[in-house]
Amino acid sequence: MKITDLLKKDTIILSLQSTEKANVIDELVSKLDEAGRLSSREGFKEAILAREAQSTTGIGEGIAIPHAKTSAVDTPAIAFGVSKQGVDYESLDGQNAHLFFMIAATEGANNAHLETLSRLSSFLMDANFRETLLHASSEDEVIAAIDAKEREEEGEEEVEQPSEGLILAVTACPTGIAHTYMAADSLKAKAKELNMNVKVETNGSTGVKNALTAEDIENAAGIIVAADKQVEMERFKGKKIIQVPVARAIREPQMLLEKASRGEGSTYQGNGGSDKSEESGSTEKKGNAFYKHLMNGISNMLPFVVGGGLLIAISFLFGIDQDGGINNPFAKVLNQIGAENAFQLLVPVLAGYIAMSIADRPGLAPGMVGGYLAFTANAGFLGGLIAGFLAGYVVLGIKRALKGLPQSLEGLKPVLLYPFLGMLITGLIMVYVINGPVEAINTGLQNWLGGFGTGSLVFLGILLGGMMAIDMGGPINKAAFAFGIAMIDAGNYAPHAAVMAGGMVPPLGLALATTIFRKKFTQQERNTGKTCYVMGLTFITEGAIPFAAADPLRVIPAAVVGAATAGALTMAFHIKLLAPHGGIIVFPFVQGSALLYLLAVVIGAIVTALLVGVLKKTKSE
Repeated sequence: MKITDLLKKDTIILSLQSTEKANVIDELVSKLDEAGRLSSREGFKEAILAREAQSTTGIGEGIAIPHAKTSAVDTPAIAFGVSKQGVDYESLDGQNAHLFFMIAATEGANNAHLETLSRLSSFLMDANFRETLLHASSEDEVIAAIDAKEREEEGEEEVEQPSEGLILAVTACPTGIAHTYMAADSLKAKAKELNMNVKVETNGSTGVKNALTAEDIENAAGIIVAADKQVEMERFKGKKIIQVPVARAIREPQMLLEKASRGEGSTYQGNGGSDKSEESGSTEKKGNAFYKHLMNGISNMLPFVVGGGLLIAISFLFGIDQDGGINNPFAKVLNQIGAENAFQLLVPVLAGYIAMSIADRPGLAPGMVGGYLAFTANAGFLGGLIAGFLAGYVVLGIKRALKGLPQSLEGLKPVLLYPFLGMLITGLIMVYVINGPVEAINTGLQNWLGGFGTGSLVFLGILLGGMMAIDMGGPINKAAFAFGIAMIDAGNYAPHAAVMAGGMVPPLGLALATTIFRKKFTQQERNTGKTCYVMGLTFITEGAIPFAAADPLRVIPAAVVGAATAGALTMAFHIKLLAPHGGIIVFPFVQGSALLYLLAVVIGAIVTALLVGVLKKTKSE
């Protein structure tokens, strides 16, 4: 199938009117829709934006290739647009984009379609071809240029390279349509220029092409893995590899090839581990590795936060009594599922999958056990973070220590030695080193707050509100909540009103931030933000944990300031709360103005949202 079977004159725009990324996407989507290629314009646009949220498709060199494979596409197609002045498309090289190819693939796109699209990606690596497209004066010229390029490339096949001095590479992107092949072509073109031998395996939507053989790997001078998704790694065990995101192979092929030719990289130990988290020859930064492990924990924890939180929220809708209990039997079951089961798994799951990201499957069990120990010791999600990283690196250490065991014991490592030693060491450190100090801090905070009830109400409101946002369900949060309950028992209903307001603000503030400052968040974060509206309104502070864990230095201060503001206003408005719980369902139990109480929460959420918007950087990964 030819590229011009997908790109027609009615899907070409020779002069884009848009000057911003979002508008370019909208203009190209509209062109495809007007040409009758889409079954759902909004569905396709949503899929395009979801792909952009994963990583920008502005690949550099003046090119952007927004693409999506979705059921919203009726007929596979390509839309092409030109912007002579250029558009800031958040491209990887920081330069404006001038050529835009929007790829619309059907959900069940066959190999012929996908191979055609990958061929287009390859053509765009030719600077002369790009210039021809940029200066085309008619749709016919564009079609003719692509036809000529296809005829020029016809008959070219992958040439088998000599094994001596051979550099190997694997490229893979999540969608497998554009970046995979552009990275491969970038490496091959630069290798040809540098007179190097290179063989590149592509892991695209059509499957693995030009697969590396055992002989290739055995004789390789160096190995590059440029991938944003999981690829087969066990075949590289014992070999030096350079692991980078796929975009790095497009932008920096010469640097990667030269490093590989010198045999630089980290020795792959198997099961996801290398001999060092960062070696002199590795191109992955330590901060990126930390973020990757953290995101693995958060993404696996998120379903428990959302599902459990919504179950708790629904249970509250059935009503609570004056003692804060749920008096409806079915509501009690919902609350039990959400609060006593799903939410109790948050910290263990977070810790387990952080450890698994670091040490592969052997890290999962020690991480979950360490996380559960943190949970039972009231260490909160911060304790879970410590447990996850601790377990992961403990298991990596165990792997290294057991490398010298006889081959006959190899089968015992994953089923016996790794889980036993991993749980033992992680558990002992958590029990004897981590959990004790956290429990002491928690108890000390509660005792200190107990003697603070007669101080300045506004200052107390600032303190209690801010504490609710510091660790969002952890020991500091629980200390403030316990103090509020104790004050209700003592007949002082003002402190708990500040506690409740402070607990509502973090998820509500983050929900507002994801709505107002959309470019600051990924698509997954924006989706999570929607659920935070419900969680915030029902006093589920933990809804903000994924945001806080992912970006603590920006999100936590913003949440604390907003929550403290709400707590201070609650005290200033002389609001009192009789019910020992939170959320809009307890507003009927407010003494004072419920409207002013709502205003205090709204102002606090706005403060948090604005601070997050100012502090966070625009997502362009």
